[in-house]
Amino acid sequence: MKQAVVTCRKATTEDVDMLYTLIEGYAKQGIMLPRSRAALERQIDTFIVAEVDGEVVGCGSLFKLGSDLLEIRSLGMTDGYRGLGIGNKIVEALIEEAKEQGIHKVMALTYADNFFKRNGFEVVDKEIFPEKVWTDCVNCPKQHACDEIAVLKRI
Repeated sequence: MKQAVVTCRKATTEDVDMLYTLIEGYAKQGIMLPRSRAALERQIDTFIVAEVDGEVVGCGSLFKLGSDLLEIRSLGMTDGYRGLGIGNKIVEALIEEAKEQGIHKVMALTYADNFFKRNGFEVVDKEIFPEKVWTDCVNCPKQHACDEIAVLKRI
């Protein structure tokens, strides 16, 4: 497989349709919460996109849960681009963004805990994040049977 040259940048409103399509694909599989186009437009400044040859092939966002905690959300790649290190580059860019914001804890809820462990996160008890529970979990269909794994990185 050829080595892909991946560049990450802040998302713009021109990326909304692609972000919507990518996130919707994961949401239909039950592994990501859906986001409306309107929500993506409102939150576009929280997104990083990854490009290969000028094509957006991945994304991730940071959501502020508290004064000292950010959540990585909506981390995904287009089919055919997994395994090329794109997710690692997006996470690196999001961690840099967290540093710029002066926030030293970044968490995620995931099914891919090994991916996050390779990126310096540790598995933690999700109950230590009441901010997440009250922000999103109250609206999640899996609220009472959550099977996601909480991970945390202190930076």
